[in-house]
Amino acid sequence: MAGNSVILSRDCEATQVPFGTLEVLPAGSRVQIMQSLGGNYTVATEEGSMLRIESRNADALGLASQQPAATEDAAQFSDKLVWETLKTVYDPEIPVNIVDLGLIYSCRITPVTVGHKIEIAMSMTAPGCGMGDVLKADIERRLAKLPEVNEVHVQIVFDPPWHPGLMTEAAKLQLGLDLDASIPFNTYPY
Repeated sequence: MAGNSVILSRDCEATQVPFGTLEVLPAGSRVQIMQSLGGNYTVATEEGSMLRIESRNADALGLASQQPAATEDAAQFSDKLVWETLKTVYDPEIPVNIVDLGLIYSCRITPVTVGHKIEIAMSMTAPGCGMGDVLKADIERRLAKLPEVNEVHVQIVFDPPWHPGLMTEAAKLQLGLDLDASIPFNTYPY
């Protein structure tokens, strides 16, 4: 699917990457699908803009809505289920989930009167990234669908700053990074 060029069949809401602002791509616009992970699509326009299109708008791309693995249908709540769900959220520019990318600094799960409360502290690959609120909302929405989850709070933090050393070895290999080298890494153009 990645690399496919499609013409939008209808006006389509999309989020500018990395700025996080919403815009509407008009019907008839040609876009190239750059990545389709976690149920969302990152596309590039002919003008060179990069945008994230949510799964609910897949039909504008001529695609069926694809949802990430149905972890929310699991019968029983567990820490493992929470982490599996977090791994269904992807950075729109980097084809790696937010857990393996090292963006999740902490995940605190506490029982409440009925169910569980989940508190996440996460970072972004760059302090100026406007996608923080988009990813935060995606995490909160997905975790809230889990059984026995009553509260979800995600806080974006920048201390300590994110760096490539926080990525898992699998993520570094996937991105072709030298596991032993300290490589400066900034995907954002500002």
